[in-house]
Order: sequence, then structure tokens, then C-alpha cells
Amino acid sequence: MRTNWVRERLHSGQPTIGCTMGLGSPTVAELLARVGYHWLTIEMEHNGLDSAQVQHMLMAMNGTETIPIVRVPSSDPVFIQRALDTGAMGILVPMVKTADEARAIVSATRYPPDGTRSFGALRASQYTLDNEDYFRRANDNILVAFILETKEAVENVEAITAVPGVDVLYGGRFDLSLSLGVDPMQPDPLPENEAALERALTAGQKNGVAIGYHCGTPEEMHQRIEQGFTFLCYATDYNLIVDAARGQLASVEHLFSG
Repeated sequence: MRTNWVRERLHSGQPTIGCTMGLGSPTVAELLARVGYHWLTIEMEHNGLDSAQVQHMLMAMNGTETIPIVRVPSSDPVFIQRALDTGAMGILVPMVKTADEARAIVSATRYPPDGTRSFGALRASQYTLDNEDYFRRANDNILVAFILETKEAVENVEAITAVPGVDVLYGGRFDLSLSLGVDPMQPDPLPENEAALERALTAGQKNGVAIGYHCGTPEEMHQRIEQGFTFLCYATDYNLIVDAARGQLASVEHLFSG
């Protein structure tokens, strides 16, 4: 099993840059991994991807240094196990609200005696060719990240970050806004969200947990790094296409007007 260098980097307090993939394309996954993102997250919560399609995307990232992460649909251990067994080196779990939930999720990512994960890492262990090494090293190489997106999670953030094995809390802008009674369509910064993120940063720094957020511009990314954020998402695959397409079209559409 290769070393999860992104997890190591986060534990040393260094920033990392990633991208979220919602289009479900192995080709796009391969392209973005070749570009050089530190990590890529495969979205499963808000689209129609199944585990077989996720596995194809993970295969497409082979041969690169990029660390593959799967945003599972829920904290159900079945989703977690399938993501890890097909080759994910990290999970991003939505709607985690309490320390008890956090402990259960960490346990689902760890083999006994540290957890409850069942052994059968077919693709992850190179179809049994790497069984022993994977078994020995997996518990120290799987990145566990939660999405901070509810008022309850903010109220429990100190307890959640104190759970051993939690590596990242990632601010979920839209659902966090909705939970706090804020219109998510307003531009950042939203004061209520910023207060929640600041509380998460304080708790994360105390307990050695990285805090993440989505950045829309290089200036925002610089600001977030200055604040102490280290798990930084810069764009999504669909935003990259939309922005490029709009820009290219705008540059030539005057040729077709009138």
C-alpha cells in the first residue's frame, strides 16, 4: 500500500489543494490527476454514481501521486467499506453531527483491534497480491474527513475533533448556511458561516484536525491559508468546464451577433 502523503502533510500543518469531481467521468479523473492536484474527491452524495463507476474513476487515477477520496452518500458502513475496498485512500462523510457518529465512522475505516472494518480489500490490496502489506498499513493510511454542515455539528465541533482518527473537517457552505438560517445564494463571506468556521479552526488546531473549505479564487485561497485552513478545494470538474466554456464563447460570440 502506498503512503497517504496528503494525510501526512495535513498532520504536519501544511496546506493541500484538491478538486471535487461530480461528473462521474474516469477520463476527467485521469486528466485532473495528471494535472497534479494533491487530492481528488469523487462525489457520490449528490449524483447517480454507483460503486462500479467509482471503481473505474479510481482506476483512472492510478500511476499518479494524487490521493483519491470518495465522498460517500452517508455514514452507512457499507458505503465506507465499498469505497475503501475499491481503492479510495480517504472518505468524506456528510452530515456528521456528533462525536458518537464520528467514532463509529472512524471505526468503520479501521481493521480490528482498532475498529470494525471487515477484511476483503479486493482492488485496494491488488486483488490479494498485496494483502498483508495493505492489512498492516491501512489503519494508518486512510484519511477520514467529515463535512461540517449543520448547526448541531458546530455545537459539537470540539467533541468531534477530539475523536481519535478524525483527520479533516470540511466546511459545507450551502448546507451549513441553510442549517444556520442563512441564504446560501449570498456571496461569501457570510458572518454566521465565518463564525462557525472560526470555531472549527480553533477546535481543529487544539486537537490536530485539519479544517477545509472550497475556494473560488486564488485570493480567497491565500486568505484561507493565512487563516489556518489546510484542506482546500479549488473548483469542481463541472465548474472548470462551465467557466472555460463561458470564457471561450464570450471571446467569439460577437462574430455571430446581428
